[in-house]
Amino acid sequence: MSYQRAQRVAEEIKREISDIIMNGIKDPRVSGLISITGVRVSDDLRHAKVFVSIYGENDLDKNETYETLKNATGFVRREIGSRIRLRYTPDIAFVLDESIEYSINISKLLKEVGQDNHEG
Repeated sequence: MSYQRAQRVAEEIKREISDIIMNGIKDPRVSGLISITGVRVSDDLRHAKVFVSIYGENDLDKNETYETLKNATGFVRREIGSRIRLRYTPDIAFVLDESIEYSINISKLLKEVGQDNHEG
């Protein structure tokens, strides 16, 4: 199995899961801004780690959204199986990725430091 094939499959899974989250999951607990930051597929295409970033109102909402996504794994896997032609539909594992939120906080801090320097 080639590395490029795994990358292409990962990109296709990323697109499809984004669409499934936006249009397929009707659970009201899935709230806030959800972004699929990446997908890693094993070389044998049987396992996929889906990295999600959730930007919500507070930590409670984010955790509830994350838990709801994890509980919807079976639904997401079935949808992937019907949308992408593969010999085996990969097992899906959602992993929380906090890099976007971390970057936003760093940007805010840098902006505050820049304002302090201009004032002082």
